[in-house]
Amino acid sequence: MKKNRRLISKLFTWSATVVFSLSVNLAGADEKPKGKRPNIVLIVADDLGYNDLSSYGNKLISTPNIDALVKEGTNFSQGYVSAPICSPSRAGLMTGRYQQRFGYEFFAATPETWGVQDQAHAEASKKALQKFGVFYTIDGLDLAAYNKTPQGLPASEITIASLLKNAGYKTGIIGKWNLGETQDFIPEKYGFDYHYGFLSGGSRYGSTDDVDLVVKDLPHLYWNAQIIKYGKGPVKLRKNNEVISTTEYLTTRFGDEAASFIEANKADPFFLYVPFNAPHDPLMAKKEDFAGVTTTRDSTKRVYEAMVKSLDDAVGTITKKLSDLGLDKNTLIIFTSDNGGAMYTHVYDNKPLRAGKATHFEGGIRVPYIAKYPGTIPASKIYNNPVSTLDFLPTIAAAAGVKLPEHVFYDGVNLLPFVNGKVTGIPHQTLYWRSGWAKAIRSGDYKLYINEKEHKKLLFNIKEDLSEQHDLSQKNPDKVSELNTRLLQWEKTLAPPAWPSVWYMEYKNGDEVNYFPI
Repeated sequence: MKKNRRLISKLFTWSATVVFSLSVNLAGADEKPKGKRPNIVLIVADDLGYNDLSSYGNKLISTPNIDALVKEGTNFSQGYVSAPICSPSRAGLMTGRYQQRFGYEFFAATPETWGVQDQAHAEASKKALQKFGVFYTIDGLDLAAYNKTPQGLPASEITIASLLKNAGYKTGIIGKWNLGETQDFIPEKYGFDYHYGFLSGGSRYGSTDDVDLVVKDLPHLYWNAQIIKYGKGPVKLRKNNEVISTTEYLTTRFGDEAASFIEANKADPFFLYVPFNAPHDPLMAKKEDFAGVTTTRDSTKRVYEAMVKSLDDAVGTITKKLSDLGLDKNTLIIFTSDNGGAMYTHVYDNKPLRAGKATHFEGGIRVPYIAKYPGTIPASKIYNNPVSTLDFLPTIAAAAGVKLPEHVFYDGVNLLPFVNGKVTGIPHQTLYWRSGWAKAIRSGDYKLYINEKEHKKLLFNIKEDLSEQHDLSQKNPDKVSELNTRLLQWEKTLAPPAWPSVWYMEYKNGDEVNYFPI
């Protein structure tokens, strides 16, 4: 009986893989670029919530430049990330593969970033972070072994940049990398010709002493540690292997640098990846942007809204440069966020979505998701089927006419034929998430959330209950069993985590408390 079960399991996994591979290949079969290959611009915001854009219903923040992408392209109303926290989310985004397939399950950083060089640092960090609902969990952890474990994107993974560089594209990254902080994991080793930005998970936007900034700096241990290392300003930036600094507001600087990259590479097809760190905390805004936000009285929330305004202005700098050079008609632009808004800052919420960053509720994994490609992606369209940031790599490859390597199994799907009507059906019948003992699966309209540590199983109908307020697990045990089985089958295809989680996040919903490893 056990042998039969193992055989059935293997056949299930093999057949699902074959069917999925066929769907990816068929979806991209007729997508060939006509004439000059398109430029690709991939813009990723940091901790931008689903409802933080006026095009997604926000009535307090004006984002005309990002909204213009919606008018000129397609708004994907059910866009998902593969992880609710920045580092693993970016690993999935850049590879087109669930990051758990190569062990990238938890946030990657150096011991210095985490503050776990020893037990004393861990205890100090624990006390400082508890007010934000963030907790250490290092009991039983071999700190010496943990600190020696390389944490970053495996060299064996093929990124969007390496795929396009091998096809003759000029490639650049401007902004936050967050896929490894040591020399072994620099962007240049993953297909990028040019890097301007920083390697770590965050940075201040300017000096806390800058009179031209409005600062509501959170008393967060991470930022205090950065003061010790870098002073009161941003982290040290990298311009390839050169260490540089800037006095310009960081979001503006990244927008200007992106425009310079476009200018320098206008004669050749290019791939430009712009992962902003905005509007991730700390809360720091330009006074001129703060003054331009007149819809909110609360000064802290107003700083955040001004940061979103600055992000929108930087996106406008990029799109204007493309237009001025006559490149906009032959450029695929994608805009998204790495995860949902960070509710632990107590600045805003993700309503009508439940919870936010670090959680597998909709507020943590559903994000703004916009694509513009004149003549290929319809303008002013809303696409309502679930899609994933895992789809970026196959979609970009198809637009560029680049064949995907046959030896790699991709979880992402080329979205072009789906959105322009050449292929019927939906890109993903099922999507999966896992962060240690917290996991989720969405299949059709149903979503199952499981927390093994707390022995919880919650079932929601996302179509009818977007805010995930009505648990259906007791009323529909058959659906719980079905989704649980699918999730277990998916987990059998994954690698064990390459390093452990040392943090977990607390989320409170009234009297209910849920915890999520990060």
